[in-house]
Amino acid sequence: MNYFKKIIRFAKPYKAYAIGNIISNVFYALFSGLSFMVLMPLLQVLFKPDAERITEKPVYTGYTEFADYFSNSLNFYITKTAGSDPSKALVFIIILVISVFFLKNVFNYLALYFITFLRNGVLRDLRNALYKKVLDLPISFYSEKRKGDVIARLGTDVLEIQHSFLSILELLIREPLTILFTIGYMMAISVKLTVFVFIFIPVSGFIISLIGKSLKRKSDRVQKEQGDFLSIIDETLGGLKIIKSYNSEGLFFKRFGDSTQRFFQFSNALLNRTNLAKPTSEFLGIAVIGVLLWFGGNMVLVESSLEGEQFLTFMGLAYNILTPAKAISKASYGVKKGNAAAERVLEILNTETTIKENPQAQVLKTFSTSIELTNVFFKYDEKLKYVLEDFTLSIPKGKSVALVGQSGSGKSTIANLVTRFYDVNKGEIKIDGHNIKDVRKSSLRQQLGLVTQDSILFNDSVKNNILIGKPEATDAEIIDALKIANAWEFVKQLDQGIDTNIGDAGGKLSGGQKQRLSIARAVLKNPPIMILDEATSALDTESEKLVQQALENMMKNRTSLVIAHRLSTIQNADQIIVMQAGKIVEQGKHQSLLAKNGVYKKLVEMQSFQD
Repeated sequence: MNYFKKIIRFAKPYKAYAIGNIISNVFYALFSGLSFMVLMPLLQVLFKPDAERITEKPVYTGYTEFADYFSNSLNFYITKTAGSDPSKALVFIIILVISVFFLKNVFNYLALYFITFLRNGVLRDLRNALYKKVLDLPISFYSEKRKGDVIARLGTDVLEIQHSFLSILELLIREPLTILFTIGYMMAISVKLTVFVFIFIPVSGFIISLIGKSLKRKSDRVQKEQGDFLSIIDETLGGLKIIKSYNSEGLFFKRFGDSTQRFFQFSNALLNRTNLAKPTSEFLGIAVIGVLLWFGGNMVLVESSLEGEQFLTFMGLAYNILTPAKAISKASYGVKKGNAAAERVLEILNTETTIKENPQAQVLKTFSTSIELTNVFFKYDEKLKYVLEDFTLSIPKGKSVALVGQSGSGKSTIANLVTRFYDVNKGEIKIDGHNIKDVRKSSLRQQLGLVTQDSILFNDSVKNNILIGKPEATDAEIIDALKIANAWEFVKQLDQGIDTNIGDAGGKLSGGQKQRLSIARAVLKNPPIMILDEATSALDTESEKLVQQALENMMKNRTSLVIAHRLSTIQNADQIIVMQAGKIVEQGKHQSLLAKNGVYKKLVEMQSFQD
């Protein structure tokens, strides 16, 4: 129930639908019991056609005599309408029964109509909130979480909340009201018989409750395992080339098979426990009806304290309790399953964003002087050592600064910190004298263009991939950006030009073509600061030349931070920073660094920057 209280806040915008559902359920419950009460005069007309007709309006003498009052009142109105003709009385009663059942089903439909908007609205808003949180959470979060598990929470867990958890709304209103109204009608017929029935109901309820105690734990295991095999699918699709090239299909199939086997076992345990609920509750319900038949039958046949039509109506009402009672039982199981799903969903929603926006953060409108990194210390995990230690660097506006060094020296970390994908542990990063922690993240990133080693493209058209840089751009602007990125020559030869779909992650294009589209996207954004994170390291020589030319076109009159392995990318940089173990060991221009005969020259001689 704790998780239900947290999820139910998503239902607040749909308060009107909830009220409509409650009102409809009240009338449904009222007519549900009444539909059995109107059977009493029908049975009387059928089995006692010669019974005396009441010609004077009955007087209400108290609740305990309500059944007689109700029956006599109907008798009075039937007599008034149909006279002493049994066939006319029968027609009147049938019309009355049909009318009551019609109203019962009208309100049943209205209750379902209103709850549909509420359930689907909560589903949509919950999923939107989750996706927004996925976008807001820092990149570091996804280095710890498996993507498939996050997908499972967005998909199946949210659906479980909709189907199972939100059934508690019915549990709280519809079914209890139906039971209460029905009990009221039953007591009006016979208090003694009603008390007898309710001696047995708590016993059966206790037995049913024992079945559901472990459902939450079993459901949690099922949902977690589903997240695991979705992660395996995601990793398989992303690394299919490696899996095939290393003949590792068997290894991955075994890993997937082990996960689905666990899912199979956990699901069987969960479903078998859930499936036990229905036959158990039905058997216990029939057992109660059987005992009731014996006890009530004695009241009719031996004691003569109850009329036959009253007893049959009472039996119908007693059976009417079983349906909502079973629904409550089923809903309670659903709540336990939904509780596990809600726990997993709320774990994401309640995760604190480590890269927090300062409430007083200002908007960085332009870039005019420099980027300053001062005494920066940073590590990716508290348990690990520092990747950067006491790192200081100045990048003046309009200058190109290159970072070089062996893998693990901290080059890409600089790019992650400047873009504020991560926050420094100590020290500060300033743009135009403003600490980037005191600047709105959106305005900071508006000043930056990022081109990474992995060309991150989406399963969409060339045009829509490039428009990410500037959504309002015209086709002419897109073509200009493609020309600067040396991409227009191949794009115009595609079947539908800029409207051609490039496939999943740009799979229909070569590596060089994908990289040039990434550059075109950055060109279209036209930011004053460009960050190139090993943008050419994954390319062949011919593609590299085209991409390098595109980069040079893009970097004109821009401040650039270039992270590279290849000499061709950095030899014309205004300043080259040589890094080793998170510290600057050398800095200067290409020729002066070679003349020093130090770390930089060794890197060149070792062909770390060559093909």
